[in-house]
Amino acid sequence: MRYVCSICGYVYDPAEGDPDSGIEAGTSFEDLPADWVCPVCGASKTDFEPES
Repeated sequence: MRYVCSICGYVYDPAEGDPDSGIEAGTSFEDLPADWVCPVCGASKTDFEPES
């Protein structure tokens, strides 16, 4: 499932991961480190919602 940042609209896609932050493709949103932040605006994981 993809998650959307409610602040800037960035979409975290587990199929792509976040390579710039060292997050490998295939990493689910739930498995992201607690201190991971949106690579676009710096929002925390709590600012993300499941994509509808």
